[in-house]
Amino acid sequence: MRRIAVSLALVLAAIGCSRQQPPAPPASAPSAAASNAPVTGPFTAQELGQFTALGAIDTHSHAFQNAPALYALLKKLNLHTVDILVVDDYDPEQKDLSKERADAWKVVRGSDGYMVLCTTFDPFQFNQPHFAQNAIRGLNRDFAQGAIAVKIWKNVGMEIKDAKGNYIMPDNPMFEPIFKDIAAHNKTLIAHLADPNTIWEAPNPASPDYDYYTQHPELYMYAIKGAPPKPAILVARDHILEANPNLRVVGAHLGSMEADFTQLAQHLDKYPNFAVDMAARMPYVEMQPRADIIAFITKYQDRLIYGTDNELFPKSNAPETMKEWENRYADDWRYLATNDTILYRDKRVQGLALPQSILRKLYHDNAVKWFPGVLGSSH
Repeated sequence: MRRIAVSLALVLAAIGCSRQQPPAPPASAPSAAASNAPVTGPFTAQELGQFTALGAIDTHSHAFQNAPALYALLKKLNLHTVDILVVDDYDPEQKDLSKERADAWKVVRGSDGYMVLCTTFDPFQFNQPHFAQNAIRGLNRDFAQGAIAVKIWKNVGMEIKDAKGNYIMPDNPMFEPIFKDIAAHNKTLIAHLADPNTIWEAPNPASPDYDYYTQHPELYMYAIKGAPPKPAILVARDHILEANPNLRVVGAHLGSMEADFTQLAQHLDKYPNFAVDMAARMPYVEMQPRADIIAFITKYQDRLIYGTDNELFPKSNAPETMKEWENRYADDWRYLATNDTILYRDKRVQGLALPQSILRKLYHDNAVKWFPGVLGSSH
């Protein structure tokens, strides 16, 4: 989730259980709205039938309110989600891992099997005795209750420092026992490490991330003296992939390589244990030339996983938030599955009309492969 996702969600706003192959007509067929006015808002009845047939899985969400409106939406959309924990010392909702964990478990257990947990550990405890053992103990408790994955977040590499003022990088040996334990339990590591390039660049109002890095100077690397360069963080991430070939790693937010699809392709080619989710980075996808992004998705259709970074906090207005969630699901689906025209910053973007076989992988099959247990036990 995360602080960067808030601004991207605003950009996006501007512009299931079933496992069978959907019987809907080929997604490449133009929709009724093709070439007409931009389409937005919730699913129509026809669209809803096509979407629910996918048995969609959102592998990147953050929900901490036991809200009937949330469960009603998941049932309506026939949608499974992964509920992800993050320890964020700047966010009062997420400073306390024990509270956040308890809130998330309530949501997961109230979801009738539509949600599963991605747990985490507190990296701010790195200097405490027996850090790795304590972190592993907490993860294993969650694994025993059904957690399917572990999140490592960008505060490792971008914020946390040792006593000498050196940034703690994600390949620091102190984390290696944790990675080994995750692999030993056949769980998945979700790695949100680094951020878009613009976080290291001079302010640019045209950037999709402009609101984020102007409102959150604590992680605006461009303005922080001595901050590690982005490539150094990604190299450290790659060291984890190399040192742990049996560990499944899903790079959140296109692996923080959203501005360079050539670089992303090279990583997918090099590391067979690496896939990426698309959460909160659809604007970067939509900025690509249509033919190029169709070719990219077609080539790497087994390594791209759908996600949103949708959020629901304890004090959120759940019914209103669920309207935003559905609109985002509908807008993403229209872009990926139809010829509809959408708006990105007043620019018309034509949907990709991906074939049904690829949609099935992006929305369902790849999540099942890269996140064993993602469908829970009830569906």
